[in-house]
Amino acid sequence: MNELTTLERRALSRLTTPGGGMLIVAADQRNSMKKVMTDDPQTVDRAGLAAAKSDLVRHLGNRAPAILLDPETALPEIVDDGVIAPETGLVVALDASGFAETDEGLRRTRYIDGMSPRRVRELGGDAVKMLFYLRPDRGDAEEEVVTAIRDLVTAANDEGVLLIVEILTYRLPGESEEDYAAAFGGLIEDATRICVEQGVKVLKIPYPGSAEASDAVHAAAQGVPWAVLSAGVDHATFVGQVRTAVRHGSAGAMAGRSLWKDCLSTSADEREERLTGVAAVRAAELAAVIDEELAAR
Repeated sequence: MNELTTLERRALSRLTTPGGGMLIVAADQRNSMKKVMTDDPQTVDRAGLAAAKSDLVRHLGNRAPAILLDPETALPEIVDDGVIAPETGLVVALDASGFAETDEGLRRTRYIDGMSPRRVRELGGDAVKMLFYLRPDRGDAEEEVVTAIRDLVTAANDEGVLLIVEILTYRLPGESEEDYAAAFGGLIEDATRICVEQGVKVLKIPYPGSAEASDAVHAAAQGVPWAVLSAGVDHATFVGQVRTAVRHGSAGAMAGRSLWKDCLSTSADEREERLTGVAAVRAAELAAVIDEELAAR
């Protein structure tokens, strides 16, 4: 197991429920968040998106252990303006929107300009999150990604900042949906193993697909905490996925659109009503499920 330092343990404790489960509201989305706010995303400018994120923190994030935000539209204003509660943990995303693609159809994420683990500390973050796309079955062709993960682990360690690595797999050009679905659990397992080998101490990954696949991922994690992401599924589906994942080794969840995708609009009054009456209730249910399953292990 990649042991957490005292600083990292303290940071991780700020991201957890009373029962010790990880629960982070993911609100670092940019383009996808605009799409759920209006039928015409181009009408949502930076100020409009920033206002929605402030409301999301105020009415949802502050009711959860922690929230994940981006420094392009949300920070440092949400900290400087006192929107985020002192007791709410803050995770800061490093990854820019979208991805580049190689000639072979492999995906590459990019850093937001000027962002680093040191900058996350300056923004008041408790932890840093970086997304990497990875197809572990492509061997040497993915060495660039593996090296980038290893380098970021070193940079975060040097700064004493807790790093959460998010891994996403994806269909390759010409790969059928059926072939990708059949390979999915194994891809997540192998990606987990690769990350642990590079020194990653906390992981954010898609639900592996089943109890058996979750067991395999947990074995590959070798004691490293892993949280499942919601990937845009509906709340009821995600609750079921989290229950299974935690029962089979996961430390918790990082939930985004499953909590708030139908609770944001361009109207601040409507946002408040939906976030407090719907999204916050969902977050409380998710926290209860995580703690219940952890207690039963």
